[in-house]
Amino acid sequence: METETQMLNTYFSNGAEVEISSDEDGFRGSWYEGIVVRPIQKKQRTNKDDDDDESSNKLRVLVEYKTLMADKKGKRPLKEAMTLVQLRPRPPPERRRKFKVSDEVDAYYNDGWWEGVVMEVSSDGKYSVFFRGTRDQLEFEESRIRIHREWANGEWTPPFGDEGEEKKKEEKLVSAETKPNNEAAEIFSEGSLVEVSSDEEGFEGAWFVATIVKLLDNGNYLIEYQTLRNNDDTAFLQEETDRLHIRPRPPDIGSFESFKVLEEVDALHNDGWWVGVISKVLKGQRYKVYFKASNEELEFKHADIRLHLDWINGKWVRASQHIPLSHRASSVHPSPCGLALVPSNILTGLMSSRAFSYLDCTQGLMPKM
Repeated sequence: METETQMLNTYFSNGAEVEISSDEDGFRGSWYEGIVVRPIQKKQRTNKDDDDDESSNKLRVLVEYKTLMADKKGKRPLKEAMTLVQLRPRPPPERRRKFKVSDEVDAYYNDGWWEGVVMEVSSDGKYSVFFRGTRDQLEFEESRIRIHREWANGEWTPPFGDEGEEKKKEEKLVSAETKPNNEAAEIFSEGSLVEVSSDEEGFEGAWFVATIVKLLDNGNYLIEYQTLRNNDDTAFLQEETDRLHIRPRPPDIGSFESFKVLEEVDALHNDGWWVGVISKVLKGQRYKVYFKASNEELEFKHADIRLHLDWINGKWVRASQHIPLSHRASSVHPSPCGLALVPSNILTGLMSSRAFSYLDCTQGLMPKM
């Protein structure tokens, strides 16, 4: 397991080219190119950097943006202090390629790379990309789009390689039980147990358990949450949702003895699974999890964390290795202290905000609503 110092020396040394994520409103879901200037010693940090003891103990580096400027004339590059979980190495160059509907991509817009989904492919070769964070849909040339990749544990997901290798890896990703369908929505039958996300303010960034009520004529689904109640608390909440915000429930892949620093996970909080990164391994099977969207770090017990999986083109993919779960079952070793997926019938409470402000409440860290 690499320490922060090892990560700094390996990936974020002085002059290293990086991509920087931001937690400010209007910039979430984007990555901006920059370079590492130098580490910041604790004694050099301002009061703003040291709002709490946890913040003061985190290793920070000074970065300089390549496209964002600190002055109106655009002559002085913006510099900021960042923690390591807000950085990743700059992705290596890759070959041009064609994209399909439902492909997860990054689109270059307003001087940064923004996470989105291809919604339409026009006859002139342009792509219409939908951004969940802003609910915008914009058109881009092929040269302004790249495959969306995640970086964790020193590896890119999906991995880089030549076209032949990429094709073989894509073939390996197809589950024996599920064939991908890039052009149409995944069809869920009535009564299917699913997980649902939302772009509504205060509800972004988590997946909540629900049941399919029916498929609507417009191609969307009417779903009923298993734990969320309507305003007058007379019934479970029902909503209409589109295919971009619905997926099957992740399979129970068994227990993991431990998680590693910078490993992508989902943390169970207020009845939702929130995507985060392991920032610190504590004693007694407990972990600190960092949530990029809110710039918050919270403590969780092992049983309330699960491995982060992506639902891509009709198959479950492990984020850190980009291997479908059907190919990994034999390599998982259960542990009496391992990860447990919480049954849906014990989930209770209300949705919480991705951009949450936390209060310490019986060590559960309840969010302000």
